[in-house]
Formats: sequence, structure tokens, C-alpha cells
Amino acid sequence: MENTELRPGRTRMTTALGIICKAPELGRTKTRLAASIGARAAADLSACFLRDIAATINSIPESVCWRGYAVYAPANGAPILRKLLPASLGFLPQAGHDLGEVLLGAAQGLLAARHDSVLLVNGDSPTLPPRLLLHAIDALRASSDRAVLGPASDGGYYLIGLKHAHVRLFSEITWGTASVFDETCARAKEIGLPVTVLPEWYDIDDEESLRWLREEFAGTSRRFVDGARAPFTRAYLAKMPEICR
Repeated sequence: MENTELRPGRTRMTTALGIICKAPELGRTKTRLAASIGARAAADLSACFLRDIAATINSIPESVCWRGYAVYAPANGAPILRKLLPASLGFLPQAGHDLGEVLLGAAQGLLAARHDSVLLVNGDSPTLPPRLLLHAIDALRASSDRAVLGPASDGGYYLIGLKHAHVRLFSEITWGTASVFDETCARAKEIGLPVTVLPEWYDIDDEESLRWLREEFAGTSRRFVDGARAPFTRAYLAKMPEICR
């Protein structure tokens, strides 16, 4: 795969942290959420989510040895994302037609750039705690092969970590359903791949999960606590009190 923006990793053990992201274009971004809060607010929030998750990744100490990437779509979306994301991030266009192909292609591409492991993180979890990323990196530094999964509240996963791009992990998965996490664990069991499971966190895709975010910000959530501060998302919602009231 040719990509002049994908630079090789360091000679030390390094982990690639890829944000699976879509350029926040009006009317084309977070359509489920837009149905309840409007297309403009949905696009604006998507941009805030991406800025916050990128900031969380950038907060990881350099001594951990990592490099961040935006694994992006659509193909012409890079200029929009470059205005939002840190200049230090590499850019890798998404390849494939469904999420499984996107994730597999990203894992293959980043591992081919001489990283020892890869974490692929969704761009819809602005309060994702940095400790979960560090936990995942630590697990991937173990000597034996393994996968790391962060189960999401909707039955999918917010993070997958790999040391090798196992094609079977992404095969015959009913993407977009509440069984994605369980099916992925089943595929790992089939091929004898140990799985480290992280604590649950959540994606923000609809009105209900946006309410969870407001509860987390207000300190009233018992389910999601000690998340990242997410300053961009927090500031936007503070200016838009009518959203998800």
C-alpha cells in the first residue's frame, strides 16, 4: 500500500494509535445523532469528538513509544481533518467497503510501517480514559501474540489492539449490531488467540448515548466515571444547552 504520509516507526518497540475517523461534513456525519439534534450540531460535535480523542492520545507520555495516525474517510477528507487534528498525526486513508475491511486494512498498513503493535480507536468516544489506552499498550507489549478489545456499551468495541493482522478476526462479523464484540471474541477463540478485555466504555451515536455524555460531564453517571475531560466537547455542549435536555 503506497502512502507518502505513512512513515516507518522507530527502531524501539512502538505502538501505532490509529483513530478511525470520518471528516465531519454537514449532512454526512453522524446521521443517527443528527436525526435528533440536527445536522449542524451533529457535525460540530463530531469535530469536537475527534479533537478530544486526538488530545487524549497526545497526552500519552513519549516514553511509552507510540505514534498517532488518522485513519480517515472520505478520500478527499484529509484537508478538513488536518485543520482539526494535531500536526504530529500521520494520515492513512481508509480502505475497504465495510468496517471489517477498514480495520483490517488499517492494521496491515500500520504494522507494515514497522510498528510492533497497533491500536485502532473509534473517533466517537471523546471521554475515553487515557488509562485504557495505556492498559492496552501494556498488554500488547507482552511477549506472546494476543488481541486487546475494549467493549462498547452498544455491543461493539471502541478499541482493538493487535500485534499481527489476523484476517479471521474481521471475517463473518455482523457489523453495526449488538453482537460485534461477542462475535469477535468467538473468532479469536477459533484461531487460539488470547484476548485481553478492557473495561466497558461508550460511543456517542444517538440521543441516548449523548445523554450519557451529559451525565458524565455533570458527575451524575455511575456507569462511566473518571473519563478524559474532553474540553472541546464539553465547551460546545455548554454553549448549546438545548441539545439533549
